[in-house]
Amino acid sequence: MDNSDIPAENPAEAEDAISSRRRMLALGAVGVSAALTIRPAFAQTAVSVMNCQIPVPAPTAAGKYIDAAGKLVAPGTKNAFPGSPRPFTGEEVKRAFRGQTLPGTSYNQSQAYLQYIRRLQAGQSGFTCFASITTSR
Repeated sequence: MDNSDIPAENPAEAEDAISSRRRMLALGAVGVSAALTIRPAFAQTAVSVMNCQIPVPAPTAAGKYIDAAGKLVAPGTKNAFPGSPRPFTGEEVKRAFRGQTLPGTSYNQSQAYLQYIRRLQAGQSGFTCFASITTSR
């Protein structure tokens, strides 16, 4: 068998194949770069969600008490609790939603505060934090 029996490789096809491989490798490198760029952003978002704060009650309702249903009531109302002296972090609230009590509260007080937090609406202090916690579950 001599060299004339073996078909010669088409040089244009070989060059196209090499070019195609290079493009695939370049696209892979871009994909990895994008993933490495996005992941730290997600991590940073997760950290900020856990450190966000929810005041109970909102500063505009300072001095009000919170009843078992999470509604704001007048100070001294029977079976209602005074507001928390400090806001709760997203991490504390998330743990409380999973069964723990909020720090520095009794079980019933924690449940009333959680009801208040569940009732938060857009525009209220702490709503964005609460929304972030519930969507990251």
